[in-house]
Amino acid sequence: MKAIQIDGTEGGGQMLRTALTLAMVTGQPFRMTNIRGKRKKPGLMRQHLTCVKAACEVSDGTADGAEIGSTEIVFRAGKLRGDSYQFAIGTAGSTTLLLQTLLPALLFADGPSNLRLAGGTHNPMAPPFDFIDRVYLPALRSMGAEVEIDLLESGFAPAGGGLIECHIQPCPKLSHLDLHDRGELKSLVLLALIRNLNSNIAERMLVAAQKQQACADGDARVEVLPDGPGRGVCCVYVAEFEHSSELASACGEIGLTADRIGSRVGKSMKHFLSSRAAVGRYLADQLLLPIALAGGGSFTTGVPDNHVTTNLSVIEKFLPMKSSIEELDRGLRRISLEGRFL
Repeated sequence: MKAIQIDGTEGGGQMLRTALTLAMVTGQPFRMTNIRGKRKKPGLMRQHLTCVKAACEVSDGTADGAEIGSTEIVFRAGKLRGDSYQFAIGTAGSTTLLLQTLLPALLFADGPSNLRLAGGTHNPMAPPFDFIDRVYLPALRSMGAEVEIDLLESGFAPAGGGLIECHIQPCPKLSHLDLHDRGELKSLVLLALIRNLNSNIAERMLVAAQKQQACADGDARVEVLPDGPGRGVCCVYVAEFEHSSELASACGEIGLTADRIGSRVGKSMKHFLSSRAAVGRYLADQLLLPIALAGGGSFTTGVPDNHVTTNLSVIEKFLPMKSSIEELDRGLRRISLEGRFL
């Protein structure tokens, strides 16, 4: 079978992860060149390489060019196998991005799967565990997926050391998702997760976030995590609606004050609450793949970023689907995928 050709110049790691998932599910090989071509450090980083090697293991696949720094790979999947798997990134690389590579594919495996993933669970530039647990998985469950997840150990950058476990039941047919109305707001909770740091840092985050977007008394709190590897802090703001959820977050980084981190999270949630979108910026990108595997669907969101358009370009190479981004109002878009799943 001729390999699908993908130019990764314009996108980041998401293009590779989506291609890996679709190759595992459809059996179509692909060749990706110029991987993360416009990034400061192009090519495969450790967490991307872990995704490639994990995809090979769960699908009995092969990958040419699978090494650190490689800007080109050829991936060929075999048969997906439901089983128990353990993968360690070896750094604070994101376990949640690795999970989002494997989980959609393992829904189509020949039996249940259990994943134990070691690395970072609360990372800058990646969805924290809380996003997977409170936003991403509820959306997948509404499509018929049976998935359970547990946080066994939190892992912050740069130490890592986090561990998540995920149980996946086969689901050969996902339901269409058409999510245009988020419904009434049911709860708004602000958390500052902290380990091995002065709790005053977390308190300052909560104060700064509430200056931008207030929540009810008692719904803003500090959660001091048990002793574990390294130290870290993450500010998380969760909005639960009737039909969907949204989460804004930011992790502690060198050079960023607690006030700035909290303010950033508060502003992000305030912006979403003032919109009419059913789906937030990050979930919009991450819903595209399961919607494609369901054979189509649609949702409303804000103005999409480059991650959405590059992700759609990969999906349309693997599946007979057409996408559209329709402007409904200033700052509001409807993203649709139509076609069929092979």
